[in-house]
Amino acid sequence: MTNPSHPFSTVRDLLRYATSRFNQAEIFFGHGTTNAYDEAAYLILHTLHLPLDTLDPFLDARLMDDEIASILNLIERRATERMPAAYLTHEAWMHGFRFYVDERVIVPRSLIGELLQDRLTPWVDDPDQVTAVLELCTGSGCLAILSAAAFENADVDAVDISHAALEVAHRNVSDYQLDDRIALFEGDLYEPLPERQYDVIITNPPYVNQASMDALPPEYRHEPEIALAGGADGMTIVQRIIAHAKRWLSPDGVLVVEIGNERDHVEAAFGGLELNWLTTSAGDDSVFLLRAADLPD
Repeated sequence: MTNPSHPFSTVRDLLRYATSRFNQAEIFFGHGTTNAYDEAAYLILHTLHLPLDTLDPFLDARLMDDEIASILNLIERRATERMPAAYLTHEAWMHGFRFYVDERVIVPRSLIGELLQDRLTPWVDDPDQVTAVLELCTGSGCLAILSAAAFENADVDAVDISHAALEVAHRNVSDYQLDDRIALFEGDLYEPLPERQYDVIITNPPYVNQASMDALPPEYRHEPEIALAGGADGMTIVQRIIAHAKRWLSPDGVLVVEIGNERDHVEAAFGGLELNWLTTSAGDDSVFLLRAADLPD
C-alpha cells in the first residue's frame, strides 16, 4: 500500500518524478550525464546501492519508505540547490574508475582520460618505455591514477596548489593502492618538484575565460573557482605551464593540455608554436599536444 504522505512505491515512480522535476527545474548537465533521465537513474541506483548499469530489472521493485525518503531528498537537493550529482553521492566515474569527490575539487570530467585509454598513441612511441609522468593541477588525482594505469612502468608526480584538493587526491591514490607509484606535491605548478625530467606532462588546468566565468550555470559555482578561472582570456595558467615545460621534459617528451572551449584564445596566445590538436569525443578543439622540441626555451 502506498504511503499516504507521497504517491510513490516503485523505482519507476521515482524515475518518472525525478525526470519531470529536473526538467521543470531546468538543471544544467555537464558533470557526467547529459539529460534528466540519466541523471535521475544514476541518483536512484546509487542511493539504492544497485549496479549503475542495471535499471530495467528493478523498475517495478517496491521500495521501503526510508529508501523513498532518501531518494526524494537527493532529487530535491539536485533541483533546488543545483548541486552536481557527484557532490551529492561523493563519487565520479571515468572510464571504469570510481573516484571520491566533494566540493574541495572539481568533478572529474577530463577529455585527457580518453587519450590515456589509448596510452597517448601515436604521440608516445612506446608506452612501455614511459617511466616518468607529471600531472599539473591534479585536483582529485583522477588523471594521475589513469596515467599510472596507462603507463604501467612509470611513476607519476602530481601537483596542486590547493591543500584541500590534495586531501581528496590522497584518498583516491590510497583507494587504488598507488602510494608507491604516485607522489603528490603541494605548490604552484613546477615549484615544489625535485629536479628531474618527464616523458609525459599532462594538465587540465584552470582555463575558463572571465566572460565565461561570469556566465557559468549554478552547478559550476559549487566547484572551487581556483580550479576553473584562467584569467581574462583563460590563458594565465596555461601560459606559465608552456613557458617552463621544456625544462621538465625529456628530449622526446610531450606536453598535453586540455583547454575546453578556449581554442581561439590558445591560438591567439600560442599561434607561433607547433600545436597538435588531438581528437576526442568533444571534437578536435579541446586538447592540444606540444613536443618538447617545439616548446620555447
